[in-house]
Amino acid sequence: MATLIRMPGVAANATSATIASWAKKEGQAVAVGDCLAEIETEKAVIEFTADEAGVLGKILVDAGRDADVGAAIAVLYAAGEKDVDIDALLAGQGVAAAPAGERPRQDAAALAPAPAPAPAPAPRAGGEANAAPARVRVFASPLARRLARDGGIDLLALTGSGPRGRIIKRDVQAAAFAAPVAKTPPAAAPEAPASASAGASQAYLDVPHSSMRRTIARRLSESKSTIPHFYLRADCRMDSLLALRKQINAGAARRISVNDIIVKAVGAALRELPAMNVSWTDAALRRYEKVDVAVAVSTGAGLITPVVLNVDAKPLSLVSAEIAELARRARQGKLAAHEYQGGSFTVSNLGMFGVQEFAAIINPPQAAILAVGAVEQRPVVSDGALVAAAVMSVTLSVDHRAIDGALAAKWLAVFKRLVENPLAALV
Repeated sequence: MATLIRMPGVAANATSATIASWAKKEGQAVAVGDCLAEIETEKAVIEFTADEAGVLGKILVDAGRDADVGAAIAVLYAAGEKDVDIDALLAGQGVAAAPAGERPRQDAAALAPAPAPAPAPAPRAGGEANAAPARVRVFASPLARRLARDGGIDLLALTGSGPRGRIIKRDVQAAAFAAPVAKTPPAAAPEAPASASAGASQAYLDVPHSSMRRTIARRLSESKSTIPHFYLRADCRMDSLLALRKQINAGAARRISVNDIIVKAVGAALRELPAMNVSWTDAALRRYEKVDVAVAVSTGAGLITPVVLNVDAKPLSLVSAEIAELARRARQGKLAAHEYQGGSFTVSNLGMFGVQEFAAIINPPQAAILAVGAVEQRPVVSDGALVAAAVMSVTLSVDHRAIDGALAAKWLAVFKRLVENPLAALV
């Protein structure tokens, strides 16, 4: 008997997702565990596998389209089953036929009006019809094709970074941001009224928002408008940390970064002052038993914060390896939902871009985020003498509902002490 395949709830609190591509075609056999489709969520692209065996009889939501969680996206036929009444199946189970604003493709061709016949090509002077232009096949994902179409980007001009040179979403997005603004042909530009300003006719290109970008905008807007932020700043002497890092890397199998030690120091500071390891809820102040630190990672589609679990209890080498692996898969869009959700504190480091200092927006439901600037040579006073030292500026953004100023200041002092005496953070 035919069954409906529904859009899974692949991320917490998600109400919809996008079919990035279908791995199976209509009429292909499906075994339990086979990948049916790639589902694009707010943060990653996840493989959707089959729970039942059968034949993919009908795709109801095409690749590149959104669908509500729980909505029917395909029909799975039993082996040997044919001519299923799709509308009756949907109606019998009380399922919406498609997401709002869309309709699934109908099973019977008679339900759609017959297309108008294409006009015959005009004959040439010699009596031959015009030859059809040669078609070049472009290997691109359905989502990349949709973004390119909406943004007016020529896929033929792109080089794919996907498997076997396939053009994927990040290639189109990179081209959209790198390309110069297209100039509107004079014939296509509407005539501006006499009272319009000169800027009204400026050419521009609208790049459609990705699910990740919409989520970032929504969450950060909510954070800034609903969380009472306050900020504390400190300068940390980094000479001892840099010397220790150089010593570790001299004999280590993998290189340790400054950010790895900073994340480890954050974990140690939260362990020493657990009153900072909290978040605000309307009913209570939530105290976390484990120290799980989110690390901000920049990707082609936006910012994502994978979480390193139990930072305070892990050796530095393991923390470093996990950060590197999570960052690699984050940039590939392959993080599982549980790997970027949760966490009790976030570290955002822009030092590698030469940023001296900045203030970050809290990542809800967390109550604090540490913004880390670049390590620079600055003049400092040491034992009454002016000397050059490696200095790093950090800014702590805090939710005043959950954490008072005195507590935040104590934590920042603990972090500064650990960074300036890094061996204490590693034991």
